[in-house]
Amino acid sequence: MAGSLPRLPAPVVLGAAYVVGSIPFSQIAARRKDLDLRTVGSGTVSGTSVFRSVSFAAGLTAGIADLLKGCVGPLLAGPDRPHLAAAAGGAGVVGHNWSLFLGGAGGRGVSTAMGALLPTAPAGSGLMLAGLALGRAAGESAIGCFVADVVMVPTLHRVGGRTAAAAGAAVVAPMLAKRLAGNWPPPPPKWRTRMMRLLLDRDARAS
Repeated sequence: MAGSLPRLPAPVVLGAAYVVGSIPFSQIAARRKDLDLRTVGSGTVSGTSVFRSVSFAAGLTAGIADLLKGCVGPLLAGPDRPHLAAAAGGAGVVGHNWSLFLGGAGGRGVSTAMGALLPTAPAGSGLMLAGLALGRAAGESAIGCFVADVVMVPTLHRVGGRTAAAAGAAVVAPMLAKRLAGNWPPPPPKWRTRMMRLLLDRDARAS
């Protein structure tokens, strides 16, 4: 079609999604106050960390930027390549969680995953938002996000079919992997640490 955007090859779409996902907006916001989020609190580079360490406004801005960057890959893929769009959404979350600009450090990918799902499976964005909100209301946002991750794929399959489920799986996988990996090697006992990371997104205390 005359005037339409060029159809980008799949490797370009995936590479662009990862690079854009790697842009550490939260770290940039924190640097304005001479803070390195990798050395503050949990070491997570996220809008929540900015909110706690800098200000509500800075955290909100960083969170919105993280959400918007998740949309880039799926939008570049286009609606006619749903599986590429799903993979590109996942690549954006991988970039956020293991940023090439931060030596592999990053966040947990919640905002970026919500953005990635908006063009492909918006019900998934709503599910993640609900899990986050309910978790925070109960005092454990990590559990709310974990529950949303667990039910994401079957829920999206039910409401949107295989392509929606694929989009959900593509963002859930790197989020769960990051929770298990954490921000540093697991202290002993490792099995308990990994369980605490998966469920509560924090390390267990050694007994």
